[in-house]
Amino acid sequence: MADGGGSGEAAAARASPAPVPGLNPMLGWRERLRAGLAGTGASVWFVAGLGLLYALRIPLRLCENLAAVTVFLNSLTPKFYVALTGTSSLISGLIFVFEWWYFHKHGTSFIEQVSVSHLQPLMGGTESSISEPGSPSRNRESETSRQNLSECKVWRNPLNLFRGAEYRRYTWVTGKEPLTYCDMNLSAQDHQTFFTCDTDFLRPSDTVMQKAWRERNPPARIKAAYQALELNNDCATAYVLLAEEEATTIVDAEKLFKQALKAGETIYRQSQQCQHQSPQHEAQLRRDTNVLVYIKRRLAMCARKLGRIREAVKIMRDLMKEFPPLTMLNIHENLLESLLELQAYADVQAVLAKYDDISLPKSAAICYTAALLKTRTVSEKFSPETASRRGLSTAEINAVEAIHRAVEFNPHVPKYLLEMKSLILPPEHILKRGDSEAIAYAFFHLQHWKRIEGALNLLQCTWEGTFRMIPHPLEKGHLFYPYPSCTEMADRELLPTFHHVSVYPKKELPLFIHFTAGFCSSTAMIAILTHQFPEIMGIFAKAVLGLWRPQPWASSGFEENTQDLKLEDLGLSSG
Repeated sequence: MADGGGSGEAAAARASPAPVPGLNPMLGWRERLRAGLAGTGASVWFVAGLGLLYALRIPLRLCENLAAVTVFLNSLTPKFYVALTGTSSLISGLIFVFEWWYFHKHGTSFIEQVSVSHLQPLMGGTESSISEPGSPSRNRESETSRQNLSECKVWRNPLNLFRGAEYRRYTWVTGKEPLTYCDMNLSAQDHQTFFTCDTDFLRPSDTVMQKAWRERNPPARIKAAYQALELNNDCATAYVLLAEEEATTIVDAEKLFKQALKAGETIYRQSQQCQHQSPQHEAQLRRDTNVLVYIKRRLAMCARKLGRIREAVKIMRDLMKEFPPLTMLNIHENLLESLLELQAYADVQAVLAKYDDISLPKSAAICYTAALLKTRTVSEKFSPETASRRGLSTAEINAVEAIHRAVEFNPHVPKYLLEMKSLILPPEHILKRGDSEAIAYAFFHLQHWKRIEGALNLLQCTWEGTFRMIPHPLEKGHLFYPYPSCTEMADRELLPTFHHVSVYPKKELPLFIHFTAGFCSSTAMIAILTHQFPEIMGIFAKAVLGLWRPQPWASSGFEENTQDLKLEDLGLSSG
């Protein structure tokens, strides 16, 4: 997925005529007038307000009112200022705490969000809405949105755990729910897509299972699976549901999956014989194929978890040969992890040579496994001090470039591999290039990085250098498309609330957090100083007010001095 969008945009720019800045020649005079006034509306209203205030300064008696306000402020006691600044400090402190909490929970400022959504339309911020549907700017915006949607597509985790044997055991021990509602809802949709079809009404057991996959309550799903088995003892999907959700150990799950395999193979052979009779039979064959592939894959994962790794590798290789069109299931990622456990690095390289292709979608497993293989050749003898003296060799440069490539694709992974962040159970769905994918990769592959001596040391010394090559990752990438800005919100939906979601690029604190923190601190300091030193703060306040208030005594003092001069000139004194 190399970044190749720049040349297309440049060609489009050369082919299209240069537009007039700020105006669209295809719009009418009313639209052009509205577009021109939208940008200057705020400044026009500001100048008009100042002019109106200046014109009404005499009828409104602004100078006299200002003098009265000054006299009122001079009559206030220090206790009033202590109460005023203390209250201001308390209110601004509460706003600061709320802004800080909202920013860490949602990744944005509440005040800025409200201002943009409610005040921007009033300030003329909707001028982009008058652009033509076929304009170049609208085309670029739609192309960018389509790219972001494709980048933020949620994928089924190829190494997802078993609900009953792993996720539920975690809940029993910790009391925490490792799966979110959004994640489980996506899984329910996957099950309905994989395990149901339009011909389910022909078999009563499949009709019951169709309702079971739509149930939200786990006990209700398990009860429906038993009802389907009562109707048909060879219902493969019922065994699948029981293996996933009722089995409390991997051994029990494997037994149920073996029963499902026996029933699934029988149904699959029957569907093959009838596939050309009607479109409904073809749909039934696709469903039975999905069920069979799913069962075999989960059996391979059971064998991997129980230590029978070579058996798991054989099942996965047979699946990839027998059903090559089902590459969307990413079975090769399961195969990569099993081969790394066997330390069969030559076989790992062969799998990467087939799937690490520019035309195929990337993943953290592919990019970081490629980096691990290149790191393995140099990590044992790598030393930062030696490399700084003599420079990097060709093999070391290749390893560092592979690490930079992997970090650019998913910058969240190194923190988990280097144990800078704590791991949690991976979700059932992941977002590529997001924190959820990083957790899923590190959960299974951290042991492979630790097994190779010096690999984590080389990663620690070089991974942060990636960010110097992409100073603005949301605008332009180096080897991949710009980093999508939608990963944070999607990861918050997929990951449990007790996990602190990793955000990239790191967001700066909003302006209003700095403002409320400074205002709270300054008003609190003024309140303390006014309470401790009322006389000094009173003199300071009068001095500040004296800089801008009118001074009526200046003219009277001038007259007294003039009168004294006249009396002295006459040889008299004012006494």
